[in-house]
Amino acid sequence: MRKRTVFQLAAGTVVAGGAALAYASLIERNMFTLRRYDVPVLATDAEPLRILHLSDLHMMPDQRRKQAWVASLAATDPDLVVVTGDNLAHPEAVPGALRALQPMLDYPGAFVFGSNDYRGPVWKNPLSYLLPEREYVQGVDLPFEDLREVLVGAGWADLNNARTTIKSGGRLIELVGVDDPHIERDDYSSVAGKIGERTDLAIGLTHSPEPRVLDEMAADGFELLLAGHTHGGQVRVPFVGALTTNCDLPRSMARGLHRWPDSDAWLHVSAGLGTHPTAPVRFACRPEASLLTLIPR
Repeated sequence: MRKRTVFQLAAGTVVAGGAALAYASLIERNMFTLRRYDVPVLATDAEPLRILHLSDLHMMPDQRRKQAWVASLAATDPDLVVVTGDNLAHPEAVPGALRALQPMLDYPGAFVFGSNDYRGPVWKNPLSYLLPEREYVQGVDLPFEDLREVLVGAGWADLNNARTTIKSGGRLIELVGVDDPHIERDDYSSVAGKIGERTDLAIGLTHSPEPRVLDEMAADGFELLLAGHTHGGQVRVPFVGALTTNCDLPRSMARGLHRWPDSDAWLHVSAGLGTHPTAPVRFACRPEASLLTLIPR
């Protein structure tokens, strides 16, 4: 009798695990969600300003549902579109990524790249993300320059280790960004410095939200810091949250809006819209884009 109970328990666990995996791989990873946040960073008499934040598309050529959903976000009528990297996941993914982004190219925009814009993914044990130290391996070269050419040609600001000012929503916005710190392409020292006195808003971009980069941006006066990379943990455990951020950011900040410690800056980390192609699952962590409505302090 006892053997039968143990067998039933084991069988039930396998069935539950299989159901959870099916849900995570077939359902939740396609449950695209638009999250909305109010961010109090503007002057007291300023009109609200809307930023559409996209990250981690990890686009494959045949992901038409994701491409159509992202393209539909143009209807949010943002004042500024910000893309924080990892757009590609296949050598032939640029047309798909552009199908998704094309409707947004009529709006002011800015972008930085992530590691998976430069090199394609390779299979890895998903449990390796839980290790404090792991070897970082990437695959084939990706055509990131083709993507960059279209974005820059549309007037978007390339902020990979760069700094600029733009006009958006009637405001002068100072922007700074770094290339992906996750693969040590960042060079904030080349663009560092206090924000301008006549700036209405100052925004910092990075793909991987490494605290060493965020600290420097916040110290220079950048009031809103935007990042991706973490996938929000991708698999979250109820009452625990993200098991990893795949960087030095605390797990409690794996996604969403947070006050950056010891500063006046706000940090928004997007949980992103895609997954690593060899681990196409999400659990308790829907793929997302975010509409940030900036409001007076």
